[in-house]
Amino acid sequence: MKIGELARRTGVAASAIRFYEAQGLLKGVQRLANGYRDYPPESATLLSILSGAQRAGFTLDEIRQLLPQDLRHWQHAELMAALQQKVSDIEALQARLTQNREHLQNLIALINARPDDIDCQDNAARVLASMGITNVE
Repeated sequence: MKIGELARRTGVAASAIRFYEAQGLLKGVQRLANGYRDYPPESATLLSILSGAQRAGFTLDEIRQLLPQDLRHWQHAELMAALQQKVSDIEALQARLTQNREHLQNLIALINARPDDIDCQDNAARVLASMGITNVE
């Protein structure tokens, strides 16, 4: 199938398809006499896997290491280990993001708790002092 048809079937832009091919992730692509690319039918399945894996946070190198030559023969143990590791990575990222959000919310609350009798400059000094920052020039 030609690249336009593959793009329509999968919703993946032709430029992305060419990129995946250049990266060695789409294989079995033939060149017709007129120079057009001819993609095998399994290319649509492979593009779905590539897109889904990238949305899940896998890098192209990680995907390349996991992809079997034949999509019917996955290395079960390696695949499961990679999936579990990605879940762990996501959980760690979520924890860091939660801490960052809480820190920023506390900072916002501290700034907004400015006493009426001080100006913004004194409030900034108050906030910085509460954060342990006292030597500001």
